Amino acid sequence: MTEPFIRQYRVADRADVADICVRTAAAGGDARGVYSSDDLMPEVYALPYVDHSPDLAWVVEHEGRAAGYIVAAADTRAFAEWWAREWTPGFVARHPEPGPATGADPGYTEAQLLRDGADPQRMVRGLRHGELTTHPAHLHIDLLPVLQRRGLGSRLIDTLRAALAERDVPGVHLGYAAENVAARKFYDRYGFTELPSSTPTSPLLGIASS
Repeated sequence: MTEPFIRQYRVADRADVADICVRTAAAGGDARGVYSSDDLMPEVYALPYVDHSPDLAWVVEHEGRAAGYIVAAADTRAFAEWWAREWTPGFVARHPEPGPATGADPGYTEAQLLRDGADPQRMVRGLRHGELTTHPAHLHIDLLPVLQRRGLGSRLIDTLRAALAERDVPGVHLGYAAENVAARKFYDRYGFTELPSSTPTSPLLGIASS
């Protein structure tokens, strides 16, 4: 059996990235069937990134398919401007209003998810203490359970940080679901620290690129 390995994202990985995103979207657990469409989570937290910055996206290939990824935007402010111009119109057209309730309790409502997809400036407003200067990049990382606790998350972040350092991007930040305790432990072990704009309901962590 071939060991999982990290490689640059390819357009052919797009569907796998979307699948990984929804299968890890419930505070690290499977969110398939939670919302009226399984496309919603990927269209907010994964697919805009691979469309905008495929050169800052890597996947972990496992048994011939992507089973984990890291995606990023080097300049959050510029990314939000691109999103408003290029992504929001199509997103709103595809998801004009919340669909039928599924009966699941996602904790994060479909209406909130639709607002996030239509409001990229949320990524800028949340940084109130200069993090757009010190940590202008941001990332999302997800691994299917089969790849977790194997050191691959750290290697993905290492890969991204090296690429950002080559671009002279000073730092990168991320947000995560506050209830995802396992994710917080991982980020703490890696070396992320809480940023001044972090709140209990919207935790925000950052790290230098090098």
